Amino acid sequence: MGATAVRRPRADVADLVRIDDLRPITTTMQEHFSLDDFYDAYPRIEDEFQAALDVSLRPRGPDLLYELVDGLGMPAGSRAVDVGCGEGGHTLRLAERFGFVVTGIDPVPRHVDLAREALAGWRAGLGDRVGFALGVAEALPVDDASVDLVWCRDVLVHVADVGRAYREFRRVLRPSGRALVYQMFATERLEPREAASLWATMGGVAASADQDHAERAMADAGLRVDRRVDIGTEWGEWGEERTGAAGRRLLHAARLLRAPERYVAQFGQAAYEIMLSDALWHVYGMIGKLTRRAYVLSAAQED
Repeated sequence: MGATAVRRPRADVADLVRIDDLRPITTTMQEHFSLDDFYDAYPRIEDEFQAALDVSLRPRGPDLLYELVDGLGMPAGSRAVDVGCGEGGHTLRLAERFGFVVTGIDPVPRHVDLAREALAGWRAGLGDRVGFALGVAEALPVDDASVDLVWCRDVLVHVADVGRAYREFRRVLRPSGRALVYQMFATERLEPREAASLWATMGGVAASADQDHAERAMADAGLRVDRRVDIGTEWGEWGEERTGAAGRRLLHAARLLRAPERYVAQFGQAAYEIMLSDALWHVYGMIGKLTRRAYVLSAAQED
């Protein structure tokens, strides 16, 4: 930032200004502060601050969702549905890791076809415990009170009527069943124009990306929140620390924004818009414009 352009001689360690010393000049963006004070104080802690930021905060990774399922203590043979299963990766892992009988449900025929191909080539014999079917979250092709676990990962932001989806989860759950729902939500940092562009391109629904709206829909559907896990930026940090994935998305976004004509000419306007939104999706998740959250839900008992 600009402070690095004007460096004063470094002080001894004993003279370093602590964060509390800066609070009078940094408490809010609305308050005025002295640039002279800022350029004198900040460089004294800048290197130490940078070093502190280079220390990992030990973020949790995507296996967190499986750990949440493991904590439910469901026995092998429990019945699960993977709502919005895509190409079936999580469906297969739920069956293999926990011994569940799992049905993957997705509205896209190509996804179901690819999931069935993945099942045929899976390393473990899961053919008698895994199946795939066409269907939507708002009308699951599943019998009432027949499911021990509803797994729904990163799907409901695309569903216009999340209330109806949650009512379906409640309908298919057995009295002792649980639902595990994970999704991205918008935060106050996401500007309206950013949100409008992102949802339009990614097929997202603004209301469904609102945490308060989602939690009201859960309660109205007769579901109780047993556990709420705020993941925030952790998965992005986890990926960046291991593979540099987040940084690569940022680089892609920069290139797409700098030379759009290059990529539009090669891949077309629609593909360009999708790729840019996908890159920004991950960047926004890293800087808190989007946030990750997981819920463990159960059927609320009627009075």
